[in-house]
Amino acid sequence: MDLNIFWFVLLGVLMAGYAILDGFDLGVGILHPMAKTDQERRIFMNAIGPLWDGNEVWLVTFGGALFAAFPRAYATMFSGLYTAFMLLVLCLILRAVSMEFRSKRAGPAWRAFWDWCFFGSSLTAILLFGAAVGNCLRGLPIGSDGELRIGFLSLLNPYSVLVGVFTIVTAAMHGSLYLGLKTDGDLQQRIRRWTWRLFGFFLITYLLTTIFTLVAFPRAVENFKHHPWAWGVVVLNTLAVANIPRSVFKNRPLEAFLSSAGAIAAFVFLFGLALFPNLAVSNLDPAASLTIYNAASSEKTLKIMRLIAFLGMPFVLAYTAVIYWVFRGKVEIGKFSY
Repeated sequence: MDLNIFWFVLLGVLMAGYAILDGFDLGVGILHPMAKTDQERRIFMNAIGPLWDGNEVWLVTFGGALFAAFPRAYATMFSGLYTAFMLLVLCLILRAVSMEFRSKRAGPAWRAFWDWCFFGSSLTAILLFGAAVGNCLRGLPIGSDGELRIGFLSLLNPYSVLVGVFTIVTAAMHGSLYLGLKTDGDLQQRIRRWTWRLFGFFLITYLLTTIFTLVAFPRAVENFKHHPWAWGVVVLNTLAVANIPRSVFKNRPLEAFLSSAGAIAAFVFLFGLALFPNLAVSNLDPAASLTIYNAASSEKTLKIMRLIAFLGMPFVLAYTAVIYWVFRGKVEIGKFSY
């Protein structure tokens, strides 16, 4: 395989892994205020407590791979979007701090403050991720000098906000399906009712985002002409989405969660296909777009990194598998719980 394409695909795998795994973490944070009691809020936090930091390894690995494989794209995006990235990092830090600090005191005011920090940081983080995807599809003002000059508020245009809302709803639904696996009794039944409502909102935002994308940015489907096999992913995505309510209705929470994960993986694939071979599209001059070729490291660097990836990825996958196996089952609140 072409080394540049290999690294583009690997970045997609890392992005999909992060979207699926930290997606339900962020979704649980968005749903956190819907818990009725302090006990339920503790259950929500402990459902993701042993996992969230491991899930973020996928994001760190994605950033490292982008830096090493496509340094020009990394430099342009991270310098031009510095404010947005710093806000995102702040949200991810605040989410972790909220979980750790909340349990240090039993006072209701103390816990309420950190509960809302947990919710706000989760919501803002997932909105920023969605807005980033929307702006990448829409195109960014990258000049012929490779510099990206854009204000933070310009990133919050109607299309990026729509994609951000779609991402929020998707994460919330994904989080509710995960909570359905980790809870039981009355709380589980209540979460199941949330899932039905969230799935309805998901369908609405999914359709609106798809229609907006096809009408405003027809180039997003140009690669289907060259790769007709990709329509198979569209079919699989549709089947995965359709299987979510079917699995919820038949009380198969694991199947519903895996279907949601499959749909998210398909979304990431379609996003990558819409960009390919670009990493960042310039809406000023198409020739200034950063591609997997003009933004890449040297061939020798890519070869060495591929060897490192083959050695390192099994450890990441093994670590993830072990953690999820160890902390499988329903949440139990104990002495050392959050």
